[in-house]
Amino acid sequence: MTDTQSPDSSPAAAGFHSIDAHSGAVVGAAFPTHGPNDVAAACAAAEAAFDVYRATDNEARATFLERIGEEIVALGDALIVTAMRESGLPRARLEGERGRTVGQLKLFAGVVRRGGWMGVRIDPAQPDRAPLPRPDLRLRMIPLGPVAVFGASNFPLAFSTAGGDTASALAAGATVVVKGHPAHPATGALVAGAIDAAVAACGLPKGLFSHLVGPGNDLGSALVQDPRIAAVGFTGSRAGGLALVKLAQARAVPIPVYAEMSSVNPVVLMPEALKARGAAIGTAFVGSLTMGAGQFCTNPGLVVAIDGEGLDAFVASAATAMADAAAATMLTGGIHAAYEQGVAALAGHADVKTIAQGKVGEGVAQGQAAFFETTAQQFLADKALGHEVFGAASLLVRCADETELHAVLRDAEGQLTATIQMDAGDTDAAARLIPLLERKAGRILANGWPTGVEVTHAMVHGGPFPATSDGRTTSVGSLAIDRFLRPVSYQNLATALLPAVLRDGTDAPRLIDGVAVQ
Repeated sequence: MTDTQSPDSSPAAAGFHSIDAHSGAVVGAAFPTHGPNDVAAACAAAEAAFDVYRATDNEARATFLERIGEEIVALGDALIVTAMRESGLPRARLEGERGRTVGQLKLFAGVVRRGGWMGVRIDPAQPDRAPLPRPDLRLRMIPLGPVAVFGASNFPLAFSTAGGDTASALAAGATVVVKGHPAHPATGALVAGAIDAAVAACGLPKGLFSHLVGPGNDLGSALVQDPRIAAVGFTGSRAGGLALVKLAQARAVPIPVYAEMSSVNPVVLMPEALKARGAAIGTAFVGSLTMGAGQFCTNPGLVVAIDGEGLDAFVASAATAMADAAAATMLTGGIHAAYEQGVAALAGHADVKTIAQGKVGEGVAQGQAAFFETTAQQFLADKALGHEVFGAASLLVRCADETELHAVLRDAEGQLTATIQMDAGDTDAAARLIPLLERKAGRILANGWPTGVEVTHAMVHGGPFPATSDGRTTSVGSLAIDRFLRPVSYQNLATALLPAVLRDGTDAPRLIDGVAVQ
């Protein structure tokens, strides 16, 4: 069911509105608030459609994913204008995000067609093996079951209704129930309609996708606790993600929650790089920090460097660039209020110095950029200094030497990314740093900035807790499909009983006795 269908008629099912992020004004008619009855109906439909949908062949499923992308493109400028109004994000950013959303769907269509996702392994019987014969063993991956997906506030397209979690779950053969983010209900309704159109055009069971909306936490809690839901995909705050994990683990049958939650994405400024181009790095840093009002999960919220003239040049350049940085509309009033609270806490901290702040904005929910600094000893003494402030705020940690720098990074929480700004003379020091960063982050960058996540086969958008609830996984790239699959082994089944892909003579990629065969 989409959010245009009849909502729960219970007293709790009051309507809510789309809000203009720039003005705070209510826009259009109220959206229905879906309730427990709607959750139950959507989950029942997902369960009923699951076996039919997972039995579709690879070509049919790939075609369906591509058709969703085509339907999204067919929405035209109405989608972009609606998303601009609800999120406050600029046109160019959202047009790029639409392209990324469609690109993700195409990526997974290719993954499905190639068939490697099925993980086929065949160990033929060895009846004459001594001292005991070996049975015939065949393995494939199957989808977990219906998946609940939570839309993200900061990516109304690429991480929401038809975003990466939905695309990878559908690619795996799972049915999906989306809990749309209440900050962009009109955007979500448009995209949900596109998915519904693709379902109809491809002749697939209608229950394979549902879209539920409503403010507050009750809707999401009910969804995670429904016994028909087999896994959860979530992008949002640490508090929100941990609340869902707790609910999922308290069920009679616990389920996995793949939650992307919190990361400050440390940037390490190496000494030789600072000497050679400290000022240029400072300017580029502010550009990355303030992009999109700093509302990226990969925003550079922590900078770590050894004290010296090169670092001073970086700070001076960053301060100048920061002073010129315009305020930007944040996604919601709640996100802006949390950002203001986080900035105020840093500004008022006895062991933190304010380096610079950006321009003050005019209007609703205007995020003013901010840059602070502290010492390694002070950072190590106060764990709160390493927590994320979601927005265009960052903290510099000045270290006395390499030993302190390593201590700061060793003490830091798990991260989505870690970046090294380095020159050739820093190679040996960087080599000593890499093993530490491998244990802390899902992606390590050199001489770039963490904002910007490519949708490719080799991308990891995940990391150790609290970056994600499961550091073995990624929510971006083709490996994201693995979250919603599990292995099943078939021992000594007659050919007629085997899934088609496990029968002899089929052309899916496979391992036979551990040897890859195409």
